[in-house]
Amino acid sequence: MFNNFSDLAAKQLDGGTLTREEALAILHSTDDQLLDVVSAAARLRRAHFANTVKVNYLVNLKSGLCPEDCTYCSQRLGSAAQILKYTWLKPEEAAEQAATGIRAGASRVCLVASGKGPTDRDVDRVAGMVEGLKDEHPQVEVCACLGILKDGQADRLKSAGVDAYNHNLNTSESNYADICTTHEYADRVRTVEHAKGAGLSPCSGLIVGMGESDEELIDAVFALRDLDADSIPVNFLMPFEGTPLEGTWLLTPAHCLRILALVRFACPDTELRMAGGREMHLRSLQPLALQVANSLFLGDYLTSEGQAAKADLEMIADNGFVVLGADGAAVPAEEKHDGGAAAPVSAPASAAADLDDPATIPVTIRRRGAGTQLAPNA
Repeated sequence: MFNNFSDLAAKQLDGGTLTREEALAILHSTDDQLLDVVSAAARLRRAHFANTVKVNYLVNLKSGLCPEDCTYCSQRLGSAAQILKYTWLKPEEAAEQAATGIRAGASRVCLVASGKGPTDRDVDRVAGMVEGLKDEHPQVEVCACLGILKDGQADRLKSAGVDAYNHNLNTSESNYADICTTHEYADRVRTVEHAKGAGLSPCSGLIVGMGESDEELIDAVFALRDLDADSIPVNFLMPFEGTPLEGTWLLTPAHCLRILALVRFACPDTELRMAGGREMHLRSLQPLALQVANSLFLGDYLTSEGQAAKADLEMIADNGFVVLGADGAAVPAEEKHDGGAAAPVSAPASAAADLDDPATIPVTIRRRGAGTQLAPNA
């Protein structure tokens, strides 16, 4: 067992592999040890990613109307969440949404569609969007997230210019049946393997705060390590009203930091993204989380609002980081926003809530950007 977290970081820098005992020590660290944990994880982040932050931008191509029953999801079968619901965006609408994120500094655009998985016609539709997007922005990475893939679909996406494919494991194999019954954990692993086999960069991550035990969380993180994901988004549960996990608040800002540190220690050289729910759960510790994570989503998420894109870029710059450009060059974050009028942005949900009672913090439903006539948050 290590003597302190700095020693553990040194071990990782020397090529060590995080053990289960060490992982538990990170999750069970005290508040007095929290800055030590963050500092040690930051050594790994700086060693592999220097002071850069990769900015990603989501485009929700098709919202709601999903036949799957994932308990955490606002788009699930039977969801009463009052989210935007629409079928496929037109190619020109998708291109316009993507261009907004690119202008704001995103070097990767993530094209997402609800559903169990795409038909071959859906794949052709997305392939056409990607080909058009690459013609206009050849330097920008495109990540597709369309659900469970069938044979040959990953190859079709790759040939169209898709760079990466996202399909999250979400939780451990032992916990999976508790959050979804309409498909299996093995289906998700198989899809990531399909993507890898086609030459797509595998992006796969987690949703934390769903009631998983520490052991189950470690199982999930180690499974991602074994899967050799190139990027790992960590989502913090947003308990949408009208879903089975409505009112579930099991995370604190400090524990969110510990979870990010666990992933960093387990996968030191992997892109680690603080993803959905960071504003609600990390709150004022978001800047500290950038010392551990090296990637984030700019602006809004699929069905919920994020904080103002300008505020994200200011947070990056204020903390001494730079945006990783599409060409691999670092760009000062303050240069990535033109200072013009931004889309109306509501105050962070936590601002008007009683933080002694997290269940009073509402999830702010997205009402702008894709699927609406309003400008996106970017």
